[in-house]
Amino acid sequence: MQKDRLKIFILTRGDAGRLLELLSESDLVEIVGVYVEKARTPQRSFKQKIVRSIKYDGYFETFKKFFGKVFGKQSDGEKELKAVQDKQKSLDSLAEKLEIPLYHVDKYHSKVTKETLKNLNADLGILYGTNIIRKSVFEIPRLGSINIHQGLAPLYRGGPTVFWELFNGEKEIGITVHFVAPKVDTGDLILQKTLPLEYDFEKYGLNYDDFLSDFRTTLKEPSSQMMAEAVEQIAKGEEQRTKQDISIGKRYRIPTKKEKDELARILKKRLERRQLVGNESNKTKTNSANFKNKMKA
Repeated sequence: MQKDRLKIFILTRGDAGRLLELLSESDLVEIVGVYVEKARTPQRSFKQKIVRSIKYDGYFETFKKFFGKVFGKQSDGEKELKAVQDKQKSLDSLAEKLEIPLYHVDKYHSKVTKETLKNLNADLGILYGTNIIRKSVFEIPRLGSINIHQGLAPLYRGGPTVFWELFNGEKEIGITVHFVAPKVDTGDLILQKTLPLEYDFEKYGLNYDDFLSDFRTTLKEPSSQMMAEAVEQIAKGEEQRTKQDISIGKRYRIPTKKEKDELARILKKRLERRQLVGNESNKTKTNSANFKNKMKA
């Protein structure tokens, strides 16, 4: 007699396309609902926007941003909103193709949404690229919920991913699948892996923003694969839970302008050391070549 399939629901901003493809191939899993929260920009007063922009981007960028707004230039926030909306449209099409029920909701934590989630009678919830989800939602499924975190928990909790690892001079970056707990990225670990992190000075110079964007793109496939593997393990009852020691590591947050400038200085020093080592190596090779030529003479 075949065992009942694990019923799961997925909460996502729109990045879960590859995960849907992987999970739809499993005979052990039934996706009973994908929930996509309406994409929106945070509602802040003009003063709050100015203060926040200065804190995270500095005075000059704030001036450019709001000066450009006067002349109708699209802001970074508007670009990000458009990108999220495009991802959600793409996810809609994929879910329809795979015949997976997908629902657009105003808010995950609204009374209406929570009631519909309860009515699914899901065994497991999956958080895939959401903002912080409260206990009243992530504890709805029978087994609770699991989350993908691009960071090596508990050493790196929160985010943004890659920035702080690069800032701290790490040679690797982690990806973690864990059960969800009230504090950010602190639940029991299920799966972890590390990938090499090496800044490409030849390609990016000191333009680390492009490096961060490109590197984060490379994490999408392994993240989807790991989450699908974790779900399969839970469906089979074979997952290994490891309690986190949150006395080590820390929760990281969005870097301020000061911290961004510090990363630029750190990378500049690393580049200078790299060039110095290269020059010394070339000098050694030249001296060695000269010595060999003299010996031949």
